Amino acid sequence: MCPSPYDPSDDGAQMSFDGRMSYGNYLQLDKVLTAQKPLSTAHDELLFIVQHQTSELWMKLAIHELAATKLSIAGDDLQTAFKQLTRVARIFDQLNSAWDVLRTMTPSEYSQFRDDLGQSSGFQSYQYRAIEFMAGNKNAVMLRPHAHEKNVHGWLETLLNETSIYDEALRLLARRGFKIDPAQLDRDFSQQYESDVTAQDAWITIYSDPSKNWELYQLAEKLVDFEDYFRRWRFNHVTTVERVIGFRRGTGGTSGVSYLRKMLDVVLFPELWSIRADL
Repeated sequence: MCPSPYDPSDDGAQMSFDGRMSYGNYLQLDKVLTAQKPLSTAHDELLFIVQHQTSELWMKLAIHELAATKLSIAGDDLQTAFKQLTRVARIFDQLNSAWDVLRTMTPSEYSQFRDDLGQSSGFQSYQYRAIEFMAGNKNAVMLRPHAHEKNVHGWLETLLNETSIYDEALRLLARRGFKIDPAQLDRDFSQQYESDVTAQDAWITIYSDPSKNWELYQLAEKLVDFEDYFRRWRFNHVTTVERVIGFRRGTGGTSGVSYLRKMLDVVLFPELWSIRADL
């Protein structure tokens, strides 16, 4: 005799969800899985859409964690900040892996639907812009692509003018007794942060004797870890674009690869990198 098929309900699994919360209900999968609307008949357009939509979901979580990180640092709760920064770094690890999937698409496959994208481009990702502002890469010019969306523009403008997580880290150093230039602690936060000798000296002191300032040393390494993964994401973006479209202009009008390569030179936490040559 053939054994009876396994019935999960015999082990207590719920099998009826009429009028009850189910997995699909909780995750609103009816909305998530119907949000992909290819504009062409090209096979690879679905890959392109899914890759970018999932990346935006990961960025939403990164923003959630970065906002919490900033509050944790401002509140001197560094143990929680460490956990949050670790999670952000791992989120960017996931974002990096997404490029590996997209790179399976060849230039000829992309060309089958590229024109259907119109002027839309990842350059216009307002969540990516939010992450940059929260991490300290401030540039008011980058608000302009979002002027047509008042709520988005207002949100980004607020982030532009607020402290970044690195600004909060420097304020923390001052609270812990390090002599940070007061002008850095109450500057115009809408402007790009520029390397400061007092911050450099503080981090050198911390790195020269980690055991004396262990929490601050850990914070520095968590920030470096985050920027490390962020840099890898940028690099993978450049190589993916070059592999798929070469040096053609981006759909949003940027110079494509040339523009993205300029972004590789951006340093979020300058002193945490420059001190390594002084230790």
